[in-house]
Amino acid sequence: MTSATATAPKKQARVSAAELAVLNKPTRDWKWWLGKIGTVAGMGFIVVYCILPFYWMVISAFRLPTMGQSTDFWPNPASLENFQAVFSPVNNFGRSLLNSAIVSISTTVLTLLFGIIAAYALARLRFWAKGLVLSIIIGCSMFPGITLLVPLLKMFSGYYDWFPNWMNTYQALIVPSLSFGLPLCVWNLTAFFRQLPVELEQAAMVDGCTPGQAFRIIILPLAAPGVFTTAILTFIAVWNEFLIAYTFNQDKDMKTATVAMAQFTGSLGFNTPYGSIMAAGVLLTIPLLIMVLFFQRRIVAGLTAGGVK
Repeated sequence: MTSATATAPKKQARVSAAELAVLNKPTRDWKWWLGKIGTVAGMGFIVVYCILPFYWMVISAFRLPTMGQSTDFWPNPASLENFQAVFSPVNNFGRSLLNSAIVSISTTVLTLLFGIIAAYALARLRFWAKGLVLSIIIGCSMFPGITLLVPLLKMFSGYYDWFPNWMNTYQALIVPSLSFGLPLCVWNLTAFFRQLPVELEQAAMVDGCTPGQAFRIIILPLAAPGVFTTAILTFIAVWNEFLIAYTFNQDKDMKTATVAMAQFTGSLGFNTPYGSIMAAGVLLTIPLLIMVLFFQRRIVAGLTAGGVK
């Protein structure tokens, strides 16, 4: 009897505390609801704004070739003729896809090879001009790409006796693409390597590793998010590049997919095959979409690296 009497006030106290918390909970007035509705509406607008162009490209690709300028929001009837036209021998789109893959993968690999070494050196070495070097590297990526076309065109076309003719070659696309891939790689990975403590390498060398082994076994796996982010961003930029590929590679067998898509011709030669162009755009976008969705966690981790101390 005494124990029941003793526990009763405790239960009553707990109930009273819960009721008090509910009573003291701030009320959600019309301003709160207005802000909530505005947030949801804003997010919905951004999502629709981003998805609508891709949606329109997809439905335009599944229309009949004669309905390329239709404004319906659904293909009626649906057809795969545009995708068949993309891979017709006249367009040579399969070869163009192969060229884009070769240029994009080669540029990404070279960017990571040189960029990782440069970023690690800038993150670990101490010298007075480090900040100046980083500023110059990121400043070089700010120049418009079109300013490089004229001097590179003179150089690659054999205008100078000391430089070979690189027109209609893979290196004519890979080397200029490094000019915007390397600054991104060095800048991103330098910040990533800086946040990794030097004591990790020192502990590995105490255990018998050489400096190179400590970097390869300890530091590089820890920097994987930054490396993945840089690789994916570089691949996407080179895969979508048009201006350099259009200028330096005019041979039919050396065109990249973006250039080949822009030069599709209709059955009469002067009409624009909107359906085939949209179908080619879908085929170019799907690999990038799959890549981003598959590595989205690593991309986010790499982009936010160094943002929190």
